Amino acid sequence: MHQLFPTRREFALVLLFLLLLVLLNRGPGTSYPPNVPSSSRRHTLQAEQPALPQTQLSWKNNPVPQTKLVAHVPGWTIFDRLYVFKGVVYIVSDDEGSLPHVQFILSRGIQIENGQEAELGRLPTDEDIRIISTEEARRLFGVGASILDGVTLFVNDPHQFITHYYHWSAELWFGFWRTYSTLDTTITSDGNTTLPFTRRIMFNHLDAHHWRDYAHMNEWVVRSSFPSATMEFMDDWRDRAELGKPFVFDRIVIADRSAAMRSYNFQRYQRTASAAFALPGSVNWWMPIRNNVIKFARLDSDTGGGTTGAPVITYISRQQWGRRMLIPEHHEKLVHELHKLRDVYGYEVNIVEAENMSRVEQIRLAARTTVMMGVHGNGLTSLVWMKPNPRSTVMEFFYPQGFAHDYEFTTRALGMTHYGFWGNQSFTSPDLPLPQYVEGFQGNSIPIDAEAVARLCVERLSLNFEVDD
Repeated sequence: MHQLFPTRREFALVLLFLLLLVLLNRGPGTSYPPNVPSSSRRHTLQAEQPALPQTQLSWKNNPVPQTKLVAHVPGWTIFDRLYVFKGVVYIVSDDEGSLPHVQFILSRGIQIENGQEAELGRLPTDEDIRIISTEEARRLFGVGASILDGVTLFVNDPHQFITHYYHWSAELWFGFWRTYSTLDTTITSDGNTTLPFTRRIMFNHLDAHHWRDYAHMNEWVVRSSFPSATMEFMDDWRDRAELGKPFVFDRIVIADRSAAMRSYNFQRYQRTASAAFALPGSVNWWMPIRNNVIKFARLDSDTGGGTTGAPVITYISRQQWGRRMLIPEHHEKLVHELHKLRDVYGYEVNIVEAENMSRVEQIRLAARTTVMMGVHGNGLTSLVWMKPNPRSTVMEFFYPQGFAHDYEFTTRALGMTHYGFWGNQSFTSPDLPLPQYVEGFQGNSIPIDAEAVARLCVERLSLNFEVDD
């Protein structure tokens, strides 16, 4: 007799088949409980879609959104909603009296020469920057502008000073980040910050072939500081101008060397970045950049920190460079005295020539260095990758009576100690000589008292110095 009912095995197979059909019909999309209405499912799917970026700032019949001045010192300015149209920068404001004069914001961006006539020739015209009312902005721009989102660094300079490791890293980059970091005064010693990093860097007077330095350090600094940043140059600026359409920056940091030279701090230090230090900031302001750069070299951010480990002394020699060199016998004596410190105190001593090192070797050594020394020159720029601590010191050798603030100001701006040397005489802030390029400053007979340098190394590294009561 045939069985009238399916077996358990047949019944299980049928259920499995039906379950598979249900799953296949539903597809790979989101699963919902049976009591969720279809309208709610549509809303959920819409919420899961990423928001489309806003490409237009539209005001239609409303007033044109005004430009907001966020922070400013001569040569370094942060704006929200700054406009550019046909190659001209526009500040839209119905309160022009609350804004700085445009000569402290932007210049014509031409080569910097000495003399009053040249200085006047660099002042901006209406073809460079204008302040206009919301009513005039509507007549010019119409009912909207295309958004350049994120943070933009806008460099209004020619290549004159840019293609140089010091002027790029310790002036442009230094001043830019010191200006921008004023918006986060709580940056921590390990570099944590609330600031979004730069989205783009724009040069309106510079072509794409003239921003790199001969040592190719500029590229390292840019690509490691902000790996996602894009760069635009004068051809891109011209493209936007020729479109005949207005653009508006979400947030822009303007760097202008000529405008910065009109600041009080520049008159004191001859460093354009010094103007930015009139703004408030965290004592750890530089750490986000420093840490990004050395991490790119595969080092930990705490490299070079602390005062209990074996200190590292780095002498950057220029003896093969051909310009600004120590008297040969003085150089040999200095090497001898530094090696004595190594043998007696256990200090790590490095005698190096920057031109014979790769970029990663220079970054790694600078990050580990406690005391850096050398004749005034580009190799000392890497002091910006040192980790500031109570022992961190830079010693710079000058021809007697000669002095420049370049590395002295940079060292002190990072919270480290700088000593200048004239032979056996040393000096430090606040007792500094006036800057001057005396005869012999660029020569190859610069004296140095090696024993005086060695004594100061021991004093600094043992923290055995007097503190005024």
